[in-house]
Amino acid sequence: MRCLLHAETEFRVVGESGDGLRVTALVKRLKPSLVLLDVALPGLWGLEVARRVRQIAPAAGIVVLSRFPSPPYVVEALRNGANAFVAKQANPAELARALRVAMSGGYYLSRPLSRIPLKRWLDRAKALPATAYDTLTGRQREILQLVAEGHSNLAISQRLGISVRTAEVHRARVLERLGVHSQADLIRYALARGIIPPPEPMSRPN
Repeated sequence: MRCLLHAETEFRVVGESGDGLRVTALVKRLKPSLVLLDVALPGLWGLEVARRVRQIAPAAGIVVLSRFPSPPYVVEALRNGANAFVAKQANPAELARALRVAMSGGYYLSRPLSRIPLKRWLDRAKALPATAYDTLTGRQREILQLVAEGHSNLAISQRLGISVRTAEVHRARVLERLGVHSQADLIRYALARGIIPPPEPMSRPN
């Protein structure tokens, strides 16, 4: 991805991170005009990161990438402030086009999403009803993902710089607000919502 962007003379990579929890701090420090996000980020998934980036950098263009360009992802990305949504299967020229459109403040959807008129996508994003996930605080959303990724309360406390007791309390409140009763239920919820990606299919031996 870095090589692709360097090949386009109008773009310059000023920072990168493979951890969703670190992106907003990078954006605050570097003040980029464009933010390119993968949906499947560890720590904090890309659509939640997009929402936070839009709050702290209202003028930045936000482009979301996903290998699963499903309608729920697209609608939530637009609702959370993304300018463009690009399937990872798209060719480099289409990604560059999406970045240019986003940088100018416009909207762009790659194929096959572009077969549906953009206004219909935007209308769906505006009409998207609130869910139990929307009632979670920012910290609770972080803990939801970290729990779903399999981290213990101790690991979560160290990752977020909070006490183990605070992590336990947040975890219990997440379960309560989402109406689930176990870690297995929480993982199923996170998978269904796309917060964590489904496992890669196992390849068959030759």
